[in-house]
Amino acid sequence: MSLAQVHYTSAAPGDEGTAGRFTAVGPGVSGALLAEIEPLLRHELPDGVADRPSDGELRSLPQPFTYAALSDGSRLVSRSAPVRDTAGSAGPGVRFHAHAVHLPPGVPLPGDRLPVEAWRSPHWVAVTPDGAIPDPLALPPGPTAVSEGLDDFAVSRGPWLAAVLADLRRASGPKEPGGRPVVLVERQCADVARWLGLASVTLPRECAERLTFTTYTRRPGSSAMRVVGMLPEDAEAARAAGLRVHVCTGQAPPGGGTDDVWATTAARVWRSRSPELFREARELPGEPFAAGPLAVTALCAGIALGPDGRAAATRWAADRPYALDAKRTGQLVEALTSPGIDDRTGPEFDAAGRLFGAMEGRCPASVTAPLAAMLVTEAVRGGNGSLELPHRDAFVGPEGAEVAERLAPEILTELGDRAGPRSVARTVQLLRVARLLGVDGTDALPGVVDRLAPALLAEAEEESGAGAEGLPGFAPALLELLDEQFEVRTALLGALDRLAPEDPGAVARFLERVALPFTGTQALPHLRMCAEVPGAMATLGGDRAAVWHRVLRAAGLSPFAEPLVLRTAVGLVWEDRAPTVEEARLLLDAATSDAHRAAGTWARLVDAALGASAAEPPATGTPVGPSPASTDEAAALAHDLLRGFPGEIGGRERAGLLLLDLVRELRTGAPEPGWAETVRTLCAQADPVEPALRERAHTALVERLLAPDRPGAELYDFVHGDDAELIAAYDRTARTETVRTRLRTQPAYAADCFTVWTAHPHAGRTWPPVAAALLDEVLRPAVRAMSAEDVAEVEATVGRTGSSGRADAFRTWNRVSTLGRLGRRIAGRVRRG
Repeated sequence: MSLAQVHYTSAAPGDEGTAGRFTAVGPGVSGALLAEIEPLLRHELPDGVADRPSDGELRSLPQPFTYAALSDGSRLVSRSAPVRDTAGSAGPGVRFHAHAVHLPPGVPLPGDRLPVEAWRSPHWVAVTPDGAIPDPLALPPGPTAVSEGLDDFAVSRGPWLAAVLADLRRASGPKEPGGRPVVLVERQCADVARWLGLASVTLPRECAERLTFTTYTRRPGSSAMRVVGMLPEDAEAARAAGLRVHVCTGQAPPGGGTDDVWATTAARVWRSRSPELFREARELPGEPFAAGPLAVTALCAGIALGPDGRAAATRWAADRPYALDAKRTGQLVEALTSPGIDDRTGPEFDAAGRLFGAMEGRCPASVTAPLAAMLVTEAVRGGNGSLELPHRDAFVGPEGAEVAERLAPEILTELGDRAGPRSVARTVQLLRVARLLGVDGTDALPGVVDRLAPALLAEAEEESGAGAEGLPGFAPALLELLDEQFEVRTALLGALDRLAPEDPGAVARFLERVALPFTGTQALPHLRMCAEVPGAMATLGGDRAAVWHRVLRAAGLSPFAEPLVLRTAVGLVWEDRAPTVEEARLLLDAATSDAHRAAGTWARLVDAALGASAAEPPATGTPVGPSPASTDEAAALAHDLLRGFPGEIGGRERAGLLLLDLVRELRTGAPEPGWAETVRTLCAQADPVEPALRERAHTALVERLLAPDRPGAELYDFVHGDDAELIAAYDRTARTETVRTRLRTQPAYAADCFTVWTAHPHAGRTWPPVAAALLDEVLRPAVRAMSAEDVAEVEATVGRTGSSGRADAFRTWNRVSTLGRLGRRIAGRVRRG
């Protein structure tokens, strides 16, 4: 069909108020369309154009070439040329003449060409013709002039290629860019057209057809095109408008200007002058702008790519192991394993491991052997612990021997290095590579596992402390190693079992996250206990004694035969706290003192005894006589510990236990003489002694001193010791209700207390006021409450145990009390009268 042509002449400079005009309009172009077309055909001249330009200056002016989409779905292709205006009022000037072709909706260009191919059509004219002229879009068959020299142009624009292609790809998307065109700054409109020619070859057909453009404008911000060209002098204004501007002249930008792997690969293809590869790449499966197909095609053609491009190609091939024939598979492997590459990255090696896994068994070993060699070399020299290693049969013939000979000394040296820091992943990787290459590391294995075992626990704890859950990062490779190598599994499990008694909690937490395979014939009592404790705690709850019994049974060994199982069990159940007295008694009875001594668990028993004594201080009002059962048990435990571990317990702990044992003897037996001095000495040796333990010892001492059968010598030493703390404890205990009741109901006890509290009037400065206060505030109310017979008995007892003078003193003391009561009664009657 014949396409409608339109001619338009712009106003000349200086013709203010004069608009351009359509000089010819083909059939089918409505007035509404002309109103939409006219702004597309107007162009501003650059600044500084001469009033009467020479022919050369006229030819150097921009010749905009435009492809636009109209609102009704039709399209417009036009070219504008500067022409002389000899009819202007100011003499010869310059105006633009636009020649356009209108394409109705759904009508393709003749020959199914792309719009940019008509850029150099010989049928564009710069004057309005008198009659019909050939259609500028009807081009002869074969390559068009736009493709001529594109390789040279691409090479000349190498520094800008990747960034521009990335933006042209984004601009060609199905969604309109919303008035934010890509701006290409060139000195010539022809070079902008060449950029669009590059896009037409690089992009898929449907994307290239969506690229509306104009090769020249001075107002890119108001342009509806997706791509616009500008001269260098207008670039700054485009940047100020916030547009994406590529100044493709002058100094090259640093780097590639983009991290778009597809665009970077496409740029390398153009610089290699191989545009036919774009068509080949589009024949491979994958998304239109996926980097993988293009990168694979480039590598197979011998084009060197960067690490991102190689990784993209490798991932694509790993996902589609059947997409390439044998020839191209070999080419790809050869390109990926080239010895000249020195910038491989971790992601690239990871992708190579996936590719090897996908190709193994599908390709001959001769094809995949270079890939396997590259992977194991990187595993040893590059330290990439995440690589997926090949299997042992990956090498055939001399390849495996050559790699093993080259890498074996490095592997054995690093495995045997005790000083250098090495992560778990690194150690596991080296052990796996050693087995893969048949390297004999038997001699180094004991040292390796002795370093690996604590590293496992430390790295797992570190990850857990950082909030990581589930398997530690090294776990999958570790489990593969243990599955592959029986001797490593046996040695490592043994090392962990030996390590468990030192920190059983850490081992238990590790086994909760990593299920190590120790269900075989190895004894491994400590590992089995560590694996048992989570289930035991979940089942038995807070019954720590029951948990301890169950965990100990899981060891399969008696603590008499292997004392260290005691340490592991205690550490698992009471990891961060001391046992109670009852639990400590259970532990002490479960094994001999020799077993506890070998296991070191005696220290936990000491903590239990001292902790119990400090956790249950005696309350005010504690009766004179036996203490609560828990205190008795703690004191009895202290006594047994002092007998069972005389050489191990020392320092303040020994003094604390002796103090607790003295409490037991004060309440149940006859301790050695010098009670008060012993209490003071032991408190000093146990310093800093827990306040509750100190108070318990003081209370036990004064309770015994307040008993009727206390030795007089001990009481004398106590009174004359002038120890303020002890005397204060005596005062508090003497005022308890128990003592007051005994004073009221036992005349002999009241007589004894009177004798004691009046016998030492000059014993230091602390005792006399306390004794006087007790006489007046404790004993006097008790005597007042007695019957006359009981008071007489008190007086008689004081006389028998003391002297007649002491009895007289009591009568005088009591008479004062009686007169006081009588005087108060008389005074009361007087007030009432």
